[in-house]
Amino acid sequence: QVQLVESGGGLVQAGGSLRLSCAASGLIFSINAMGWYRQAPGKQRELVATITNSHSTNYADSVKGRFTISRENAKNTVYLQMNSLKPEDTAVYYCNAAVKSFTGSNVYWGQGTQVTVSS
Repeated sequence: QVQLVESGGGLVQAGGSLRLSCAASGLIFSINAMGWYRQAPGKQRELVATITNSHSTNYADSVKGRFTISRENAKNTVYLQMNSLKPEDTAVYYCNAAVKSFTGSNVYWGQGTQVTVSS
């Protein structure tokens, strides 16, 4: 069984910073893409950023220049550095990972971590 565990969410004032972490554990052969998504109340889940195992990145237009995604392959961990936070960044943030394990290739999701940005 593969698990993703997020940490680092919290309450911050507008203009502040937070760093989210997501660690994958279990019987993992390899991880291809990893990513961060978010879901605000009453809205659909949306992509924030993704990163491949060769560190190629992709960002939503709304976070470009403010957020940075990175990963440590040896630790099966992905990070999201969030700077210049805005109230509209308030959401539950989820990480996901495309994992190859003993049971095959699947996409796994974390449980989510709340980020709240006050104005």
